[in-house]
Amino acid sequence: MAIRIRNKRNIQFSMASMSDLVFLLLIFFMLTSTLVAPNAIKLLLPSSDNRTMAKQTVTVYIDPELRYYVEETPVTSEGLQTMLYTKLANESEASVVLRADQGVPVQYVVNVIDAVNKVNDLTSNRHKVILATKPRD
Repeated sequence: MAIRIRNKRNIQFSMASMSDLVFLLLIFFMLTSTLVAPNAIKLLLPSSDNRTMAKQTVTVYIDPELRYYVEETPVTSEGLQTMLYTKLANESEASVVLRADQGVPVQYVVNVIDAVNKVNDLTSNRHKVILATKPRD
């Protein structure tokens, strides 16, 4: 008479606990990524009632000390056009989001619009400038 062992060893690996762990890590990283501040340059944006949502291709910042930044890279007012030209080289209809501090004179905003218009003239494209604002309180 053969004696059988009641508790047989299972050699297969259960993936149930691994998928739970991956799901929890995915939730953790999704929640923490939304807490990251999108603006690396601290600005006090002007207020507005309207809200415009657009695909951001390039972001231009003007800080309170009247310095220009293209995607967090400092640039002079003379080099603004060439930097925008290189960033928008592969785009035909891009959106340049302008994040200017509310104390910035209008001439600095016009300089960015002029630089984008010159890039449009050189490349025969239709890039547009969108002024970023914050909602009214």
